[in-house]
Amino acid sequence: MKNEIITERIGRLREAMDQAAIDIYVIPTADYHNSEYVGDYFKVREYFSGFTGSNGTLVVTKQEAGLWTDGRYFIQAEKELAGTSITLYRMGDEGVPTIAEYIDRYVGTNQVSTVVLGFDGRVCSSDYVEKLTKYCKDKITIKYQTDLADGVWTDRPKRACEKVFSLPDSVTGEKASEKIARVREQMRKEQASCFLLSRLDDIMWLYNMRGQDVECNPVALAYTFLTEKEQYLFLQEEALTENFKQYLQEYNIIIRAYDSIFSFLAEYDYQGNVLIDPYDTSYQAKQIIQKHTNIILSKNPTEDLKAIKNKVELSVMQHYYELDSAAVCKFICWLKKGLTVDLNAAQEQCREGEDRCREGEDRCREEQEQMFCQNEREAARYLDALRAKIDGFMGLSFPTISAYGANAAMMHYEADEKNSTVLKRQGMLLVDSGGQYLGATTDVTRTICLGPVTEEEKMYFTLVACGMLRLMNASFLSGCSGRNLDILAREPLWKRNVDYKCGTGHGVGAFLNVHEGPQGIRWKYVPGAAEAVLKEGMLVTDEPGVYIEGKFGIRTENVLLVREGEKNDDGQFLHFDTLTYVPIDLEAIDVQFMNEDDRNMLNQYHKMVYEKMAPYLDEKEEKWLKNATRMI
Repeated sequence: MKNEIITERIGRLREAMDQAAIDIYVIPTADYHNSEYVGDYFKVREYFSGFTGSNGTLVVTKQEAGLWTDGRYFIQAEKELAGTSITLYRMGDEGVPTIAEYIDRYVGTNQVSTVVLGFDGRVCSSDYVEKLTKYCKDKITIKYQTDLADGVWTDRPKRACEKVFSLPDSVTGEKASEKIARVREQMRKEQASCFLLSRLDDIMWLYNMRGQDVECNPVALAYTFLTEKEQYLFLQEEALTENFKQYLQEYNIIIRAYDSIFSFLAEYDYQGNVLIDPYDTSYQAKQIIQKHTNIILSKNPTEDLKAIKNKVELSVMQHYYELDSAAVCKFICWLKKGLTVDLNAAQEQCREGEDRCREGEDRCREEQEQMFCQNEREAARYLDALRAKIDGFMGLSFPTISAYGANAAMMHYEADEKNSTVLKRQGMLLVDSGGQYLGATTDVTRTICLGPVTEEEKMYFTLVACGMLRLMNASFLSGCSGRNLDILAREPLWKRNVDYKCGTGHGVGAFLNVHEGPQGIRWKYVPGAAEAVLKEGMLVTDEPGVYIEGKFGIRTENVLLVREGEKNDDGQFLHFDTLTYVPIDLEAIDVQFMNEDDRNMLNQYHKMVYEKMAPYLDEKEEKWLKNATRMI
């Protein structure tokens, strides 16, 4: 049924393309701000393709439709696209064309003199369009002022518009006026008199404000336009409260209507160059500005400034990371205890609450040796509830991934009411989760033994743990990027010709987006792509993994803080402090795959976990933790 719906939607899209005289239509996963995660109103690619992953681009021609996505989603996309006639293009795989190569091939084989490429110019960045057309820009005509979904998606959700609020200095450690001054300093270095900023998390950081327009990301739909003396903030009027209006007045921030941004750019009296980041600024905005003044294409300065947390931010984050880690420890203890409860206790748990497991008593009795009464979704809800008890909890940083057995091979798997596997007393459960707190964003993954595991699973679990620990204990010189360090996490797997089709780590926000740049840890060299040097105060995740389709998925993730160490004649050395204090499941460790350093690093980490977490746990939990962090 779903596949028939998708086929029908693609058909109606093609009709709209015919009416608009468009030959190729491109639908990325984006809002007007090139956000990674978008609100329901902007999920156009999902509507037309049925693919629910957070990254993907749909390209539709009169004869074909293709979806491009990365290695995190290959398994998921293959399942969700089955029967839709949409071809899956596995980005990065050998022989798979890029979208630009696909468009160039289409142009080369088309019989008409000019091919018309269409897209919504508000959701495609200027950099993205440049990459799409780099092989054939002289052979195509671009139509960018049409959102074809408007005429096809008849029950399209309304655009999100929740109330915005400001953060106190006790959380941010720096006033908005001070941040604005630092950005203006960067503008002067670039010889720019104006700066258009479109990235939502950067705008939130700049003005010490937060919103609720994107699930799990505390951001509001907004633009800002800075001049040498003025600061304009474009917001939806319904998002404003009287308190926030007063806050903006305190910093002389001028409010404009969100939807007036393009008319503002067209009518503004420019007195100098305008700085834009082509990666974040929409194609439509660039087209307007360049008609009136010179554009300076440069990296958005707020991203680098935001990435380095100040002392106040770090203090708040360290506090919440301890509380968050304690919640995960309590969760694992609960999960482990659930494996050994007696039948009466299992039946009682089945009866608790309307959202609890509905397995009947007879089935519990018949299968008591094989399973206990939690499924993937219930396990996630239990962990979510533990986080919700923490003072300062503001929501999840992403929907909790609770993936049992083969489901964990899908990196971003999400159980729901209709699809939630029952947990059994065997195999492993991968739980990737995080919280938003008033000043902190957390992200942690643990793969947990629910019972006997195979020798293969133990081997890969141990290799992943070794990779995580080796990166966590790295010492490196100032000037290194994440690409210099990625091999530390991958080497145990690469030695066995195994890889994971994603990066090893990403930056993390401070009560902002769980994925934050510019820092990251990945191995691949991409021509023209910027590499961020790791600096003190940056946060980065450390999350190697193994994902074998149809069998299992394993990931172990900590969040690390870059710190300065010794400085000598060889330069400034850096290292990582861990912010995550959660044990690594010793039931899945096979010491034959560890060297002495690996064992020492694991023992030292577990010693630290016990010392940090024991005060937060009750007597039974502390007893469990002591065993879970025992020396090996």
